[in-house]
Amino acid sequence: MESDLIIHKNGRQRKLVGASLPQVNMRDMDKGETSASEPDVEEEMEGLIRESDSEDRRHRVRPGIRGELGNVLLLLFLYVLQGIPLGLAGSIPLILQSKSVSYKDQAFFSFVFWPFSLKLLWAPLVDALYFSRFGRRKSWLVPTQYLLGLFMLYLSVTVDSLLQSEEGPNVVTLTAVFFMLAFLAATQDIAVDGWALTMLSRENVGYASTCNSVGQTAGYFLGNVLFLALESADFCNKYLRIEPKETGIITLSDFLFFWGMVFLVSTTLVAIIKRENEHSIGKRRVQEETQGVMETYKLLFSIIKMPTVFTFCALLLTAKIGFSAADAVTGLKLVEAGVPKEQLALLAVPMVPLQILLPVVISKYTAGPRPLDVFYKAFPFRLLIGLEYALLVWWTPSLKQEGGYPVYYYAIVLLSYALHQVALYSMYVACMAFHAKVSDPLIGGTYMTLLNTVTNLGGNWPSTMALWLVDPLTSKECQGAVGQSCSSPEEAGLCIKEGGVCVTTLDGYYVESVVCVVIGLAWWVWLGKKMKRLQEQSPAAWRCRVNH
Repeated sequence: MESDLIIHKNGRQRKLVGASLPQVNMRDMDKGETSASEPDVEEEMEGLIRESDSEDRRHRVRPGIRGELGNVLLLLFLYVLQGIPLGLAGSIPLILQSKSVSYKDQAFFSFVFWPFSLKLLWAPLVDALYFSRFGRRKSWLVPTQYLLGLFMLYLSVTVDSLLQSEEGPNVVTLTAVFFMLAFLAATQDIAVDGWALTMLSRENVGYASTCNSVGQTAGYFLGNVLFLALESADFCNKYLRIEPKETGIITLSDFLFFWGMVFLVSTTLVAIIKRENEHSIGKRRVQEETQGVMETYKLLFSIIKMPTVFTFCALLLTAKIGFSAADAVTGLKLVEAGVPKEQLALLAVPMVPLQILLPVVISKYTAGPRPLDVFYKAFPFRLLIGLEYALLVWWTPSLKQEGGYPVYYYAIVLLSYALHQVALYSMYVACMAFHAKVSDPLIGGTYMTLLNTVTNLGGNWPSTMALWLVDPLTSKECQGAVGQSCSSPEEAGLCIKEGGVCVTTLDGYYVESVVCVVIGLAWWVWLGKKMKRLQEQSPAAWRCRVNH
């Protein structure tokens, strides 16, 4: 009774939660880690499908994708569309930071990155409820994409006033609208993942994961890196214009309007032209299995009740506390120190080849019976990189020049980011390999999706907490006005009124960085060994006893 959930991806936290260094397309990061911190936790499922069919393929000529090129391009386009709102959501914290919002506001906005980690909660509903005449996947894809387009058009009209009101950016409304965008993108992801398995023939279904990776990455790049570069007046004047102007080539409202229209037009075309249930002659299709909503939820509950799984989930939910300050706050602190946000975003570009190569190289070391050994060895290195990030933030203001920052500074930031990616991917690939190893093959899809969900959630909540605690842990004093303090915004206002100035005596980010590393080391020493020992459990300890 294999759940239809075998096709659901857990979403790229790309960018996602907070602003990792830099807040860009770090696939956990979760992409994001910015948690956005760990890369996508799931290409395996298509891998499993490919393997299952490989025996057949050896005995016949592979038909190739020429006959299905249209379907592959449609899938790629749908995944690109999905990446756009995610990339935009990843760019907003950097824009907010340049407008000096509080870190509590940043923490509140970071809830935008949660829906991709929680989509397992409503994925069974997307699988089970639909209008059969319209199509199982189109029943969800069409309305969610229309809503995405309408939300973008609404934002294109209101976003300037939301970001530039007299009292400062309206973070609550921005969070609500971008949360809905992320929720709709996650729902669209469930529908597209499901459609991918039936849209492509069994011989070509392995291309679904390629479309997902390439499409989402391209969409995120368009919505994040390209947008931040073209929106920046400095970047456009320096590299793209002959005569300088005060604004960038595009504005956020222009960008939102353009993509809102693309969503509405393309969704209309898909709804009218693309039939979901057509079957090409001679092509073998992957048969979809339908499973009741309650059966799926009962199955998830029975998996998580197992002692080994429960222990493993508890470890996954706490493992990333030690990295939260580095992953969530560092990028924002660099923007606060004056590093141009578009330059930080552009550092993602040279990382792309590294992000493609790392999983290939690391998988050679995680292929054995003990993949979590790699996770355990990489853990302290990633903690040390967190301390190095804190030093980098401390060093940054002293290097600022009139024309910005020197080239060697960006080279050091890029090297730090690359080292961080090596440690992050080592842990991520090891974790994914262990998920594949222990998942009960009878319910592999549901099982792996659950573990991937917990992994992503384990990056989300510490990042939100890290952002929330920066302000309370920061100490400021009022200089130049007797008897005043700066312990609250109101008192800071009084200090300035009296002719004083609030000076930071201790930045909460440095406090957090040290505390996180201490917590991380404690986790590594005591709980890390417990995680390694889970590899010694017999396969039976991971089998789910349910009636199939």
